[in-house]
Amino acid sequence: MADDYYKILGVEKSCDSEAIKKAYRKLALKYHPDRNPNNREAEERFKKISEAYAVLSDPEKRKQYDNFGSDQFSQKYSQEDIFRNFDINQILRDLGFGGMGGQDRSFRQAGGRRGHYTFRSGGDPFGDIFSQGNQNYYQQPQAGEDLQYNISITLEESVFGADKKLALQRDRHVDEITVKIPAGISTGKKLRLAGKGNPGQQGGPPGDLYLNINILPHPIFARDGNDIHIEKSISFTQAALGTSIDVPTIDGTVKRIKIPAGTQNGTKIRMKGYGAPALKGSGTAKGDQFVKINVNIPKKLTDKQLQLVKKLADEGL
Repeated sequence: MADDYYKILGVEKSCDSEAIKKAYRKLALKYHPDRNPNNREAEERFKKISEAYAVLSDPEKRKQYDNFGSDQFSQKYSQEDIFRNFDINQILRDLGFGGMGGQDRSFRQAGGRRGHYTFRSGGDPFGDIFSQGNQNYYQQPQAGEDLQYNISITLEESVFGADKKLALQRDRHVDEITVKIPAGISTGKKLRLAGKGNPGQQGGPPGDLYLNINILPHPIFARDGNDIHIEKSISFTQAALGTSIDVPTIDGTVKRIKIPAGTQNGTKIRMKGYGAPALKGSGTAKGDQFVKINVNIPKKLTDKQLQLVKKLADEGL
């Protein structure tokens, strides 16, 4: 019984071409011979997934495969038919492995039209890549893999910048590197460290290291874009009569701000220019600090306070 190409790629028969391409890329990266030297099982797996992709990525071949079924399709179509118009060199280059070499050949279609495909000698598209006598492919420089690393920083470090030391676990050792966190960076941003990824092969360039930034919660401040937010509580009489309060800022200083008479609960007072700086090159302005005012309503009153409040109520307050 012939192999089921959909099962080989791990996709549903109803999936679209993008899902097929995504599945093939994932499996090709996993089973490529560069990552599995002298691994016969991985070699056969790589051949199978490439054959499945050669058929399912071509609308006409996929239509014929769906119509005939896997058994009849394998009887009707040869390896040369399957890999016709399938440029595996370009696909491997897209994956960062370089091409497999080989020669381009032309063929004559029905009706005299000429077509084109990239094929290995002897009709085997993998003839040289797995050949023990041909080491040309493995001698091609291959770029190293990019690495992803999650890094958490404090709110202060995101605002003012910092130098952070990281310990990166390699295959058998730990690399220590110092990273400069730029002032103004925010959660969700990425820092790229060129050449700090995995080493290349056969003299190829190393990959890059990408740092995913996450800002840790702060006990009193919160950040929204380049703005800093803080909450302060005042009494009912302070809100009614007005007052001045001391407010801490992210740089460690304390500023005195005025609370106007009649301030309502939830009012936000802007402290211009006391937010986070704009990330260099972002084109945005420095943020502000906003103070949210919470008006405390007492849950219990003394007898004297109760009498006074009743008098205020009598006066319509």
